[in-house]
Amino acid sequence: MKYTEVKITLSKLNPYRDLLIYSLGDEGPYDSFVETPDGLKAYVPTEQFDMDWLKSQIEELQQSSSFSYQLSVEDLPDKDYNEEWERQHQAVLVEGFCWVRAPFHPHRDDVKYEIEIEPKMSFGTAHHATTYLMLSLLEQEELEGRRVLDMGSGTGVLAILAAKKGASYVEAIDVDEWAFRNAQENFERNHVVVTPLLGDASLLTEDKHFDVILANINRNILMRDMHSYVSVLNPGGTLFLSGFYEHDVDSLLGVAEGLGLRPVLQKCRNEWTAIKLKKIN
Repeated sequence: MKYTEVKITLSKLNPYRDLLIYSLGDEGPYDSFVETPDGLKAYVPTEQFDMDWLKSQIEELQQSSSFSYQLSVEDLPDKDYNEEWERQHQAVLVEGFCWVRAPFHPHRDDVKYEIEIEPKMSFGTAHHATTYLMLSLLEQEELEGRRVLDMGSGTGVLAILAAKKGASYVEAIDVDEWAFRNAQENFERNHVVVTPLLGDASLLTEDKHFDVILANINRNILMRDMHSYVSVLNPGGTLFLSGFYEHDVDSLLGVAEGLGLRPVLQKCRNEWTAIKLKKIN
């Protein structure tokens, strides 16, 4: 497959490099990234490259802060750029309790949970702050015998941890077919039983019910679909949200409280945020 390499130089790296990786990869067609000292390199199938769309994503970030950028675009020879990305991929230790690694990283005996993720560019390898935050919040969450839903599951890393922590039933939903297939592989690789589904919040029908819901997506989708999450969350159940910037918290909490959710805990990492909420009744 022919790929186009986009070099993006940023006058401010943090948090805009992470934000760009998230928006280009989660909401757009870009499927691999390499961080550089002054920005990043982003790779997209040449037939899907759209300069106007790319600029719109960057300029949307500029609305919240002033920074400048430069773009350099090059069509590349046909080769496996995902393989090149894998060579740079590092394992992640989350709060000393969870080791998220690829098959080519070493096993560790000094952690409570080890998760093996084949890094095929589905979102959720624990490198991004939001995935790290969600995993860290689950460290203290009692999941034994509980029903868990992972919305926007990506690689399935959160669903895998939930299953390893003893959840009685875990369901993982993602709208992206690539992520859906990658998650299936990762469930088998980690020897856990998880029900994967391809779709969005429309799959949350009245016959479903969960004790814990994990949603690491993005601000707009969370605000749009939170009512659907609440509709299948048992009274007293827990909703974990991430995928948004720290300044978005008040907007999300406004929606959450209107749906009968009470904020319990908030954690931040590199200006990204995760929050834990309880359904009051």
